[in-house]
Amino acid sequence: MLTFPDFDPTIVKIGVLQIRWYGVCYLASIIFGYFFYRKVLLFRGVDISKKLYEDLLFYLVMGIIIGGRLGYVLFYHLPYYLANPLEIVAVWHGGMSFHGGALGVALLGLYFVKKHGLSFYDCADSVTPFLAVGLGMGRLGNFINGELFGRVTDVPWGMIFPMGGALPRHPSQLYEFILEGIILGLICWFALKKIKTSGIVFWIFIGGYGVFRFFVEFFRQPDVQLGYVLFDWVTMGQILSFLMVILAILMSVRIYKAR
Repeated sequence: MLTFPDFDPTIVKIGVLQIRWYGVCYLASIIFGYFFYRKVLLFRGVDISKKLYEDLLFYLVMGIIIGGRLGYVLFYHLPYYLANPLEIVAVWHGGMSFHGGALGVALLGLYFVKKHGLSFYDCADSVTPFLAVGLGMGRLGNFINGELFGRVTDVPWGMIFPMGGALPRHPSQLYEFILEGIILGLICWFALKKIKTSGIVFWIFIGGYGVFRFFVEFFRQPDVQLGYVLFDWVTMGQILSFLMVILAILMSVRIYKAR
């Protein structure tokens, strides 16, 4: 059994103002994407001005925030937010969904590229490694916060989390950091170099995330307000991830058939 590190999730606190590691992790991934995403766009043949590039990034970040929040509200805690609608905008209280964030990025990104005559798939393919970086950093932030921990376990690397009771649990946040952040990011990066057909890398990212998240859900503690939603073992995360995998397969086949 390992001891959970004595992290302070708050870096600086001045009155009601707090700077937390979780937010810094996301900010670091956005800054990283800002400096390198445009280079990948140019590599994929998307010639975009600095002004248009910055506008595109704004839309993508808004898609993450709005989609992630609404996805959590709809998929994971709808009765609570129907009873407390003002809490929907209280993102500082926590509660974001990757599945909702992915949908938000896709919809706002699609609107933006259509408006400016850009290729959706070329822009989407190019952003996948940076989305993976953001995912990985977010999971690292979850670990520092001691939240979204795993199920009770007897593996040697099990940890006792401050909010997880007295029994050791899987550090599932680190599993996701490795799978969804590092490994998925590397897969997308090498796929960008090898695969020239527009759209395939994007669907590799969607399907790859679905596979990794479905797997990790076997070790992650289900959301307390939902528990298991099917057969006493299937979680909401697994249902949404399974749908992502099926959609990724169907769309990839469609793209190859249309060549």
